[in-house]
Amino acid sequence: MLLEGLHLPLTTPFYPDGRLNLRKLEHNVDRYSRTPVAGLVALGETGEPAMLSDAEMREALAAAMGAAAETKVMIAGVSRGSVFGTLELAEFAASLRYDAVLVKRPAGLRSDQVRETLTFFQAVADRSPVPVILSSVASAPLSVEIVAELASHPGVIGLADEDISAARGLDRFGAVRAVTAAVRREVVVTHVFAAATGRMLAVREQAQGQAGAGFVSAESLGGLGTAVVVAPVAAPAAPGRPAVKTRSKTVGFQVIASGSAGMLSGLRAGAVGAMPGFAASAPQACYEVYAAWKDDDQALAEEKQARIAPAIELVELGLGVPGLRFGCDLNGYFGGRPRLPLLPLSGAEREAVERVMDGIRN
Repeated sequence: MLLEGLHLPLTTPFYPDGRLNLRKLEHNVDRYSRTPVAGLVALGETGEPAMLSDAEMREALAAAMGAAAETKVMIAGVSRGSVFGTLELAEFAASLRYDAVLVKRPAGLRSDQVRETLTFFQAVADRSPVPVILSSVASAPLSVEIVAELASHPGVIGLADEDISAARGLDRFGAVRAVTAAVRREVVVTHVFAAATGRMLAVREQAQGQAGAGFVSAESLGGLGTAVVVAPVAAPAAPGRPAVKTRSKTVGFQVIASGSAGMLSGLRAGAVGAMPGFAASAPQACYEVYAAWKDDDQALAEEKQARIAPAIELVELGLGVPGLRFGCDLNGYFGGRPRLPLLPLSGAEREAVERVMDGIRN
C-alpha cells in the first residue's frame, strides 16, 4: 500500500451524554473525503481508542469505512494490550476492507523491554491479514534499533513517527531512513501513481469476474456438438465507478511524519507522507504544507507551516483532544464534547482558540 500524501487522523464524536455518535462520525468522514487528503485514520491517537469499548471500536471502524470515498486510503488503529486482542481487531478491519492497520507498543510494555516489544510486533505482523504500520508516539516510542529490526518483516510496510521537535526530527527521521535504506517493495498504484485502495481493486475484480462469465466450457456442452469459442462481452463498470487501471511502483520502507509541528521537517528528512493530528481541525491548511513541499516550493512550505504553528501549539499540544474537537466545530466538522473524564474547553480557552484559528478556515 502506498502511503504518500496527507493522512488525516479522525476524532471520535460523542453525544452529550457520552454515547458514541456514529452519525456525526459518518458526517465528518464524508466531508473529509471531499478534501485532497490521501487517506483517513480511524482510531488513531486523536480518536481516543482507550475511551472506547471493543464493541464501540468495531462500530466506529464500520461507520468510518461506510462513509469514506473509495479513493481514500483507510488505516485502522487496532492497538490493544495483547497480541490476541490486536489481531482480533485487525481481522475485523480487514473484513471491512481497511488498507492497513496502525499498531503501537502496548502500554503494558516498558521501553526497556525490547525482546517483548519485538515479539509483540512480529506476532501481529505474522498473522495480520492487512499490512502493518508501526506507530511511535510520545507515550509509547519505538527506538531506531527496534524499527530497524521490524522494517524487514514482509508484513510491516512503514512507520508513523511522532516527533514534534523540528531539530530532533531531522536526526530521528534521518536515522530511520538510514537503517531501512535496503528495504524495497512493490506496491500497486493507479495509472497516475496514486494509491490503489482495496475498494478500488475490488471494483476491478468484480468487473473482471463478470466479464469472465461470458466463457462457456466445452465440458458443459456435454458432448452434444462442437464447442465454439465466443469472445466475452466486457462487463460495464458500475455507473460513476470505472474499473481502475493499475501499475506497480517500487517503494522503500515508508515513513510518515505524524507530529503536526514537525511535519515539514519530517518530510524534508525523508518521510513520504504526513499524519498530523491538527488536520482534523484544519485539513486544507495542513495539506497546503504537504503540497508546497511536494512541489519543491520550500519557501511556501515554510510559510504554510509557520502559519499554522501557533494554532498547533495551543489547540493540539496545549489543549489536546478537547482543543482539536473545538477546532473541528469552528471549521464545520463535528467535534463536540469529549467523553469524561476529559472536559470541554472553558470560555476563555474557546476564545483563545477562536483567535489563533481566525485565519485558518476550511
